[in-house]
Amino acid sequence: MLHSDDNLYTHAGSNVARLTIAQALAGANSTVVFATGSIVGNALAPHRALATLPISIFVVGMAACSLPAGVVAQRFGRRAAFLLGTGCGMLVGLLAALAIVLGSFALFCTAMFFGGAYAAVVLSFRFSAADCVPPERRARALSFVMAGGVFAGVLGPQLVNFTMNLWTPHTFAATFLAQGAVAMLAALVLSGVRIPGHARAPAPAPASATAGAPLKTHAAGGRPMRVIVRQPLFVTAVFCAAVSYLLMNFLMTAAPLAMRMSGLSQTSSNLGVQWHVIAMYAPGFFTGRIIARVGAQRVVMTGLTLIGLAAAVGLTGVDVAHFWVTLVLLGLGWNFGFVGASALVLECHRPEEKARVQSVNDFIVFGTIACGSFLSGSLLNAYGWSTVLWVSFIPLALVACVLGYAAATRRGEMAA
Repeated sequence: MLHSDDNLYTHAGSNVARLTIAQALAGANSTVVFATGSIVGNALAPHRALATLPISIFVVGMAACSLPAGVVAQRFGRRAAFLLGTGCGMLVGLLAALAIVLGSFALFCTAMFFGGAYAAVVLSFRFSAADCVPPERRARALSFVMAGGVFAGVLGPQLVNFTMNLWTPHTFAATFLAQGAVAMLAALVLSGVRIPGHARAPAPAPASATAGAPLKTHAAGGRPMRVIVRQPLFVTAVFCAAVSYLLMNFLMTAAPLAMRMSGLSQTSSNLGVQWHVIAMYAPGFFTGRIIARVGAQRVVMTGLTLIGLAAAVGLTGVDVAHFWVTLVLLGLGWNFGFVGASALVLECHRPEEKARVQSVNDFIVFGTIACGSFLSGSLLNAYGWSTVLWVSFIPLALVACVLGYAAATRRGEMAA
């Protein structure tokens, strides 16, 4: 039986509010990992070159679990995927704390994999918010949920500041236990989410696609993925999202350790991460409106420009101010680049295809990030912070070429 639009979006306000709160709580997972992962790794790793490996494993977990999370969401509903993800969030807190107490680098890396699984599910909140509202409000709902990360930007670093020395001599062990407790709270919030359209209502489809055939449900039907991923818009969206997230992760992985190597304090590093995460998510309160006004592609280009500016500022010095300004610009650039690219993905699929397409998008993006994360630590230890910054201009140049080609293709199509 078809649902009317009124019934379909009955819980829109409650769902978006819960997803925003959960984003705020669950975002502390990634913040804690980025603030402490390379430092704990440096203390536990058998070799300094492996210091950033835990964060790289975290990203691998994001990539490896994106597709399974999409399968769970499509078969059992988004809420089931949410609760499975928060279960991983609680597990990472317990395993990471135990790894620090035992001094086990392997166990800490295992914990980071589960942390990545949790983060992969958390990033699907943005698409879930878009499912909760009418089409004309999707970009705004998506960016608003991302804005919930502003609180995560405060919560995560403060968890580190207030708990890192509570369990002496096991620095950061109590921090991860606190992070696990926050994941439990996020699970309680998510248990009340009611996402519309899961395998209950027939998916609306163009008349040309359904003539003479029965309507297909959200859980079945849709075009083959090989057709979807060949769309020029999808390729552009994925490439821009991948570069935005790759560079954010590439620089963020190295920054806390680079600050310590430059003689700066842990508190300065924590505050830098805090302002970085706030800058990542604060624009979410208005990014959706900007996208609606000027278009997603212009927003993406602005974001990539800000990331390039962040790297340029970082090259001018290694004082606290240089790191902080770099991290703030990096966060702003990530928001515009990643949220804009996510909005483009919404234009690439039909309703019955959304779970598959969104999970494939995230799988490609996070798989790319994992490569950059592995490279970041090696470059930092071998050649220093400035080399990490210089290398970041390479993917920026590549994405500029992709955007230029896409714009030229559009102009050619319009002329024809």
